[in-house]
Amino acid sequence: MQLKNVQEALNKFGKYVIQQSRSNLTKGKKNYTKALYDSLGYEAKEMPNSFLLKFDLGKYGIYQDRGVKGVKSGTSLSNFSYKPSSDLIGLEAATGTFAKWTKFRGIQFRDKKGRFMSFKQTGFLMAIGKKNKGIKPSLFFTKPFEKAFKNLPDDLIEAFALDVDNLLEYTTKK
Repeated sequence: MQLKNVQEALNKFGKYVIQQSRSNLTKGKKNYTKALYDSLGYEAKEMPNSFLLKFDLGKYGIYQDRGVKGVKSGTSLSNFSYKPSSDLIGLEAATGTFAKWTKFRGIQFRDKKGRFMSFKQTGFLMAIGKKNKGIKPSLFFTKPFEKAFKNLPDDLIEAFALDVDNLLEYTTKK
């Protein structure tokens, strides 16, 4: 049985959630490299006895959405946390991710004498800060998902009813 209206309702739901999530990333200024923005997607499939709706948040989307608890403090909605033994500083030394981010944002800390530190030094301090304080939950995906999910059951019931009506109309004509 082809359930085109149900498939259409699921596609509409997925498209809305991804569009709103991308909008939240941009508004929340979490769209530095556009990697997370571009990695967001969904897949809606109709199977013989069920439907599949799967969202893809990329490599680190769930961490941005739900947050990561720091070693010393921080709030998080998930079970993710930095461990005291995690080598975030070593990762910064190898990749320079925080240094690139501070340069892009134009952030430079000052030393005790009031001179600007290099972006690399500022990046190391940012890495230490992230490890200690964690990542604040942004809920860029959770909020639009929950908002759209409230309306999804009604939309699916209507779509399923239309598909059943179409099936009955098709079978009675034959």
